[in-house]
Amino acid sequence: MRHPRPPRPPSPERSAELRRRFAEEARSERPDLATLCLLVGAEADGTLDEAGLDAAQVELDRLAGQLPFRPGTPRAWAVALRDLLGERYGFHGVAADYQRLESSLLHEVLRRRRGLPILLSVVWLEVARRAGAPVYGVALPGHFVVGLGTESGAESGALEERVLVDPFDGGRVLSGPDAEVLVAGATGAELRASMLEPAAPLDVVSRVLNNIRAWAARRPEQSAVGLWAIDLALLLPAHAARLRYERARLLVQRGEFAAGAGELEAYAEVVGAVDQAVAEEVRGEARAARAMLN
Repeated sequence: MRHPRPPRPPSPERSAELRRRFAEEARSERPDLATLCLLVGAEADGTLDEAGLDAAQVELDRLAGQLPFRPGTPRAWAVALRDLLGERYGFHGVAADYQRLESSLLHEVLRRRRGLPILLSVVWLEVARRAGAPVYGVALPGHFVVGLGTESGAESGALEERVLVDPFDGGRVLSGPDAEVLVAGATGAELRASMLEPAAPLDVVSRVLNNIRAWAARRPEQSAVGLWAIDLALLLPAHAARLRYERARLLVQRGEFAAGAGELEAYAEVVGAVDQAVAEEVRGEARAARAMLN
């Protein structure tokens, strides 16, 4: 079975503008999840122009407008979202979606109504948020889901009901054992309360970019995709220092030996402050990369 080729990238000028906007949005007081995910999509797909970005936002608004007006409890919200997005519009995922870059791009998920758990969850989150639902993302290990409900309990004086749904499974409402099975299947570990905490928008975007990097890492011919995913991740206010090392090694893999060696040397300077042995290993990689120039 042949898998579709990834979309062609934007021009360098367009890419620079998208990255500027991505960094600005990521550093804003309230980063907008849909905007950030769509900018990721535009970095992947050169055909996604301003009209396409606007159309995706309009589609999220349109879907939100079809939900019942404030259906009530978190469970009622969950059922309304499942009925609309999962059953009426057919948003869901299948195993083959993990092999497609489009499954990590919000505009393509809106078009195909298929995607990875985290991107389908973004659809649920953005549609529910626009409709006024008490909604949040839940970054279970290996399988992102959506939570509905809050801890305010302002009217009842008690903790409000909380409900988990799985957009990958069409919005199925999860029981406690269901969530335990998802975590055990992904990691073999037990479900812990800390895993159910709301995921911040920037954490969601970081995980989306991690998925794209993992997709590209399994396909050496798609190293350009891995490179822009790293570059966007480095624009997030908080990111792992090791991303710099990953970027440098990817440059070497792509045959950009001088640039890769320079970044390896810069990383060695940083890591040398805490681990000289690792720093010397990295400097050795830099020397090997420069030797490839001869």
